[in-house]
Amino acid sequence: MNGETLRRLERIAELGIGLIPLAGLSSHFVFERGGCVVLVERRGEAFGQAGSPGKLVEGHGFAALVRRDGCDWFVAQGGRWRAEPEEARQARELFTQLKAILES
Repeated sequence: MNGETLRRLERIAELGIGLIPLAGLSSHFVFERGGCVVLVERRGEAFGQAGSPGKLVEGHGFAALVRRDGCDWFVAQGGRWRAEPEEARQARELFTQLKAILES
């Protein structure tokens, strides 16, 4: 792992964001905090683009946070779940912080 990637990982860890190892997922890194996740594209040992914020839902996988009809929802193949205002805020904050670190 190169120095730039290590520096970014240190900044991510300082914000209380963890890296979740998921067997069988080789295309993305999965970062988590407070039940919210953001998938980040894997480019070898380096980071690519951050995807939409969301959460992992048992039996459904990744559920993206979306805004529809004035409400926030976690949406995955096979279902959708209403996002509480605090959940939505935390998911968006996680995305914003990760994106800022990855683009620095």
